[in-house]
Amino acid sequence: MSLLPESASFEELVHDYFLALRGSGLMLSALDTELVTAWAAAGVPFEVVARGISRSAEKALWDARPGEPVLRSLRACRRQVEAEIKRYRERAAGAGEGARRPARRTFEELRHAQWTAALAQLAEAEPALAPRLQGLRALLAREVPQDFERMRAQETLVSLVLLRALPFPERRVLWRTASGADSDAGFMSAHARRLSRRFRLLMAVRRRLGLGDT
Repeated sequence: MSLLPESASFEELVHDYFLALRGSGLMLSALDTELVTAWAAAGVPFEVVARGISRSAEKALWDARPGEPVLRSLRACRRQVEAEIKRYRERAAGAGEGARRPARRTFEELRHAQWTAALAQLAEAEPALAPRLQGLRALLAREVPQDFERMRAQETLVSLVLLRALPFPERRVLWRTASGADSDAGFMSAHARRLSRRFRLLMAVRRRLGLGDT
């Protein structure tokens, strides 16, 4: 997930990931920096915070008008990030209690079920895509992801397969939309630009197909 070496600090990882998804800017504000420091003090893994940032970016991009920034500040991600921190701590506490508490479906398991249902609905709305969607649903049925990275890999694969199933003129529009969104592309690293464009492309595919914010 990170664009930085393994030796990078928690703060550097969060800074890098947020700016890549936002697609613009070079630095965090003083208030955003304080927020990252607080998350670092909470002692949670970077992946937990990244999951909240990603969820916030998805919601913002789904509702954003053309040309609007995805996220104006890291503070806009605070609610989602802190929800992920709470979920992470509850899961850790639940694991320690063992059989005393009934097993609850994880975030990844719930999201997997939502995507499976969304693909079934899409097959009814887009009959031309039904054969491709049938294969994708069979693919998802083989594995319920147990971690965030694997879940993202599945969703990326599904979105890219559906992108290739669209007519070329539609694909070209979606590619142009994703490529033209980096307002500060000249100041971003090549890796950051690729991550930013991939994120926007995947969201554009989901918007086109009405997959929504699952």
